[in-house]
Amino acid sequence: MAKRQVIRIDEALCDGCGQCADACAEGAIRMIDGKARLVSDAYCDGLGACLGECPQGAITLEEREAVAFDEAAVHAHLARLAAQTPRPIEAEAGCPSGPGGGCPGSGLRDFRARVAGMRPAAPFQGASTNSPPPSRLGHWPIQLGLVPPTAPFLAGADLLICADCVPFVVPDFHARYLSGRAVVVACPKLDDMEPHRARLAGILAHGRPARVTVLRMEVPCCGGLARAVLEARNAHAPQVPLEIHTWGVREGLTIQEVPSPT
Repeated sequence: MAKRQVIRIDEALCDGCGQCADACAEGAIRMIDGKARLVSDAYCDGLGACLGECPQGAITLEEREAVAFDEAAVHAHLARLAAQTPRPIEAEAGCPSGPGGGCPGSGLRDFRARVAGMRPAAPFQGASTNSPPPSRLGHWPIQLGLVPPTAPFLAGADLLICADCVPFVVPDFHARYLSGRAVVVACPKLDDMEPHRARLAGILAHGRPARVTVLRMEVPCCGGLARAVLEARNAHAPQVPLEIHTWGVREGLTIQEVPSPT
């Protein structure tokens, strides 16, 4: 132990946007329970490359007693992160494994033929005492951590990757976004994004979607989902068209078309 500079993260100021974790080449910062955390002093080189990435000013450098920066440990740590793979569906907590395919609630179901036979979705008309319109959802499950990259409904799909909160601010969500699309949902603030990144990489590499649309909220923490999708697209399917739709908490929509890196 010796006195040296390492980062300090003010948890009260951290809004969970994840930009610092993306900027840390050593993997010293990870998003845990919606907050940025310093994983180990040994992984922090004290150079502060992450300082300028925090929009809230939650990261500073402090001089204190800390173990020395360990480059070999960093390489081993990064190798472990790179080797992480998503858990199989049957390994999810509370889901018994077996030849039937694990938890009944996460078994693959494909409704595309039924949805394709429906009439075009009508525009949203607000509350009604009549029967609600049928769901446009074409498959199950939809949680990113439960959808295997080899799911048949992902192959060549028009893929929608949606932050959990978005459907609550889009009144015509089914008519506008769901028809004819495969969808996966996740929360970049509350979920562990490391296995999500691995899952997205698998989906882009194996599913080869025809196009990808990301739905996120305007709040900064939601940008973590868009960045994870962009990284996976650029690394594993750079030719796939990508759009990012950003919805305001009360109103407003911004659409960004992200060009291919090639």
